[in-house]
Amino acid sequence: MLLRRVLLYAADRPFIRNFMLHSRAARALALRFVAGEKVEDVLGAAQAIGEAGFSASLDYLGENVTQFSEAEAARDVYLCLLDQIQARGLNTNVSVKLTQLGLDLSQPRCQEHVAAVVERAASHGNLVRVDMESSAYTDRTLEIVRGLRRRFGNVGAVIQSYLRRSERDVEQLLAERIRIRLCKGAYQEPPELAFPRKADVDANYVRLMRLLLKSGTYHAIATHDEKIVRATIEFARAEGLAGEAFEFQMLYGIRRDLQARLRDDGWRVRVYIPFGSHWFPYLTRRLAERPANLLFFMKNLLRG
Repeated sequence: MLLRRVLLYAADRPFIRNFMLHSRAARALALRFVAGEKVEDVLGAAQAIGEAGFSASLDYLGENVTQFSEAEAARDVYLCLLDQIQARGLNTNVSVKLTQLGLDLSQPRCQEHVAAVVERAASHGNLVRVDMESSAYTDRTLEIVRGLRRRFGNVGAVIQSYLRRSERDVEQLLAERIRIRLCKGAYQEPPELAFPRKADVDANYVRLMRLLLKSGTYHAIATHDEKIVRATIEFARAEGLAGEAFEFQMLYGIRRDLQARLRDDGWRVRVYIPFGSHWFPYLTRRLAERPANLLFFMKNLLRG
């Protein structure tokens, strides 16, 4: 709890943030996990990822905007990304957060912004993945995803295995053939909503993974946990699934050794690449949301 308070304090103090933004050590650490601050930076990273045999998903950092102008600016960044992905022939899609597109300000306006992004992606034959945030947004996020799916088709959802409700959500999304990225979840949630024990989160993840892989729809298994990776491969082989039936997803800069091993073994791997000027809040808040994330980041930084 002390570590969490310290990290959140740091994230919210402009003088600390400004100091860290100009710290060579902090920027060096950030650039391990964040592709840079500009559109050109992340497009270059996606190009390099593609040349190495991976696909990518681009995330423009920032959430919980407080002004409509910020939401409109984020929308425009994603429109630019989609156009550049098409122009450069990259095997890359985008991931959006609804609070960055104004969900806290106005759900109708947010829906307009994300619909513009999804429509542009559809015109390029591309996909938009709507990221999941804290449980306060789960119902609204899934409502918006379903509406976009009916209008355009090219939209996917994210489900977090640490939420107790997730099996029901998965079953409903599968009935609508909506593509799902399955992750564990990183936000701090009360025990009545989320499994507090890692063993229960992992067991639910494996249970949901099996539902996804048996569904016949192309889904994403987002994890760096080698036990879960092995369980996924074993289940896929037992079900007779080929390497192109689903994809693994991993974060930029995390477990690059595992990413390469999966690629070399014939499995599809998509790398989730964040970028933008909000890299310091991204790092500190991700670490603060769950104390285990700090050990996770540092351990995997050393492992490659």
